Amino acid sequence: MKRVYIVVGILGVALIALWASTFTVAQNQLAIKLQLGDVVASNYKPGLHFKIPFYNTVRKFDKRILTMDAAPDKMLTIEKKNVIVDAFVKWRIVNTVKFFNATGGDEQRARERLHEYVKNQLYNEIGKRKIVEVVSGQRSNIMQSVQQVVDQKASDLGVKVVDVRIKKVELPDKVLHSVYQRMRKERNAEAARYRALGHQQAKTIRAKAQRKVQEIKAQAYRQAQEIRGEGDAAAAKIYAKAYKRDPEFYAFYRSLEAYKKSFNGKRDVLVLSPDSEFFDYFDNSQGRSGNSGQSASAGGGSSGSAQ
Repeated sequence: MKRVYIVVGILGVALIALWASTFTVAQNQLAIKLQLGDVVASNYKPGLHFKIPFYNTVRKFDKRILTMDAAPDKMLTIEKKNVIVDAFVKWRIVNTVKFFNATGGDEQRARERLHEYVKNQLYNEIGKRKIVEVVSGQRSNIMQSVQQVVDQKASDLGVKVVDVRIKKVELPDKVLHSVYQRMRKERNAEAARYRALGHQQAKTIRAKAQRKVQEIKAQAYRQAQEIRGEGDAAAAKIYAKAYKRDPEFYAFYRSLEAYKKSFNGKRDVLVLSPDSEFFDYFDNSQGRSGNSGQSASAGGGSSGSAQ
């Protein structure tokens, strides 16, 4: 029975020694191994690792992106106006040895150091600018400049600054109204300048368009007159040929054209003498030739009346 207890005791001691001699590193962790307070190993991959019990100690750190979100700070602009700036920092540990030596492995101490870096750099950047620029105009430039400087300083801590963001910039109640009034006036002046420029450009465009329209109309009118003249000349030639070929038919056709133009409207009224030559083809289908027997001269007379 005593042998059983001895075996069990030996196995228990062996299991405890084995447990004390190993440690595991998760996927989201970084680890270093210390020997009497000094770092002797780092950059462990995820998995199972060994150490000397009671002689080596292991420190583990979060590998994920961390956040430093401190209380808002009051700062001065170049106009000596107070603004309240609330910012946060995204950072992660990239060098475990530097991080342990600089902060003792304490994340809270690292956050405090980062807050000091960010606050000092924000003081510098905001102190170069006016309130209007800080509130609306150049916030992205401020964040970019702060991130670059803070990232350089944070490298001594073994951390990488991933991003710096200004959540909000608030103004004290005393200056809030006056600042917004000034911003409104500046925006209105800028809008008026753009409107004036737009009106000037619109006038120039309209003047060019009107001049172009006049040129096009003048050119079209000239072409129309040329075409109309050519058409009139061609019509005169055709009329002359028709008259030479059959004067009586030509007189009849001209009379019909005159009737058509004279009675174009439904309410047109024409008052003429009954014996007027204008009605020769109404009284007699043969025109004046049926009355006087002089077809050629009558045809010429009716043509003259129709014209």
